[in-house]
Amino acid sequence: MSTAVAAPFRFFSLQVVRTRRLGPSLARITFAGPELRDFRSDGLDQSLSLFLPHPGQEEPVVPVEKGDDWWQAWMALPAEERAVMRSYTLRELRRDADGATTEIDIDFVLHGVEPDAAVPAGPASRWAAQAGPGDRVRLIGPAIADNRAIRFRPPEDTDLVVVWGDETAVPAASAILESLPSGTRAVAWLEAQHADDVQELTVAADVDLAWIITGDDGSSTAIDAIRGSQLPAAERPYVWIAGESGRMKELRRHFVGERGVDRRRVAFVGYWRQGLTEEQLREQGE
Repeated sequence: MSTAVAAPFRFFSLQVVRTRRLGPSLARITFAGPELRDFRSDGLDQSLSLFLPHPGQEEPVVPVEKGDDWWQAWMALPAEERAVMRSYTLRELRRDADGATTEIDIDFVLHGVEPDAAVPAGPASRWAAQAGPGDRVRLIGPAIADNRAIRFRPPEDTDLVVVWGDETAVPAASAILESLPSGTRAVAWLEAQHADDVQELTVAADVDLAWIITGDDGSSTAIDAIRGSQLPAAERPYVWIAGESGRMKELRRHFVGERGVDRRRVAFVGYWRQGLTEEQLREQGE
């Protein structure tokens, strides 16, 4: 007798159905497609791998027909041909009356898309800034709801939720804060490049939320702001921090070393690293 085990992730072929600018440097893109009926996720910081086409391509080139060997086949393709692969987190999903996923939202940070930008936009920002209905993408996403790409897992005895996220982590952090039930105490710091990028969140929990405006040069006072804050008294806090790897590690040391939070109750996720592209990070095995 054999027992079938569902693969936790699979490819989904999707199309853009709507785009919306949230601010000067943020865009929300809504995707849909018949294959989304098999998309399963209950995680609020659900990580996804998105494959985007190069300019002139009708759809991203990903050798999905290779099955489990798709990665090696994709890497063997010329860089100008193979799809651009980027990591994102799910902002929101919507389901029909039968519980099947019908749409998902992904928020994109748009860096360098302005004509006078000092640093030119990367391929994902360029694609997102020009995306429109009908544009095709591929996605590696969850086929089972409880999967290893979910990091926000507070213990049941948590009496205070603490959240920090830079602008790349705002979608996941926002979804987390909006999910917290009434009666939950939470403190959060979220970063935005411009004041017009600040979003209104609908929360039921008792959330003390501070937005930190980093400015065009990317400077931030997040570390100082957090160090100077008085957290509510709590015996069993849970900390979730995500964003640039270097600053995330510094914040983790602060919470564990300076505030005495049990390291097992601190979840940290490095979404990017200063000075490195995602391709370079992957080459380093991170």
